[in-house]
Amino acid sequence: MNLNQELQNLNNRMDKCQRKLAAAIQRDDKVIIKQFKDELLSLNKKAQNVKHRKSSEVSGKSKDIKSLAFNRVLTKAEQADMGKLKKSVKDLVVVHPMTALGRSMGIKAVTGYAPKAF
Repeated sequence: MNLNQELQNLNNRMDKCQRKLAAAIQRDDKVIIKQFKDELLSLNKKAQNVKHRKSSEVSGKSKDIKSLAFNRVLTKAEQADMGKLKKSVKDLVVVHPMTALGRSMGIKAVTGYAPKAF
């Protein structure tokens, strides 16, 4: 299971526990309230762990891409025919600013990274 799915599952479980906790609070059931509060704490810790792993994975990819020798902003024509560009440039990595990787790298436009100038 990938990190996004794992995080989504944890969030779903936390949501379910919160709804059950609200119902237990209405019933004034002390045992069930304590049980769901404890479960919410453990699920929250797991979710924070997954978020940390996800961010470290993205930062690792970012570091690898930034180590490539050449980068430049891609023109609209190049973006329109991405298949042709990727065939002509060996080991090209394209980073979009709206992806997690692009946000972590702080780029403002679609940028191509490659070992050699293109």
